[in-house]
Amino acid sequence: MRGHKGAFSSVAYSPDGSKIASGSRDRTVRIWGASTGYMVAGPFQGHTDEVTSVAFSQNGAKVASGSWDKTVRIWDAFTGHLVAGPIIGHTGVVTSVVFSSDGAKVASGFWDNTVRVCDASTAHMVVGPFQDHTNFVMSVAFSSDGAKVASGSLDNTVRIWDASTAHLVADPFKGHTEIFKLKSTVYCYL
Repeated sequence: MRGHKGAFSSVAYSPDGSKIASGSRDRTVRIWGASTGYMVAGPFQGHTDEVTSVAFSQNGAKVASGSWDKTVRIWDAFTGHLVAGPIIGHTGVVTSVVFSSDGAKVASGFWDNTVRVCDASTAHMVVGPFQDHTNFVMSVAFSSDGAKVASGSLDNTVRIWDASTAHLVADPFKGHTEIFKLKSTVYCYL
């Protein structure tokens, strides 16, 4: 995989496993053939700082990206056209993005200790911000039915939220004593 002019900061497989989305310190998102390593779409340009997180929608048609520029963008995975966003107004770096299983919503975690859920077509916030963490939110995940959002934070907790009301549905999971993520970030230099 050659093409990024900076380190890869996030990667995600398409649901069918045929493609890999990558975000980079070069501020771009690219789509690669998983079996060939050749770039098949991109670069998707628009972020003004390092891309920190990428995620495919369940049908593989969209890619969400979050960045140090404090925005979330939603792209057409085939053409690279901006579908929605930028989602702006955040006061912290975007650390994690994820689509709901139906592809209708995108959850994002931020260095401002919050989680937000936005409409994947309009970029409007539909619920949130989810505010209860006391440190950076590093990772977010939807439940398979889209009814809940889990968030992992540097406050050493995992919190489970109702995705439609932003209310906590359980006491925080505690026990970690180190920084953690619900998924990992890999840096690769070419």
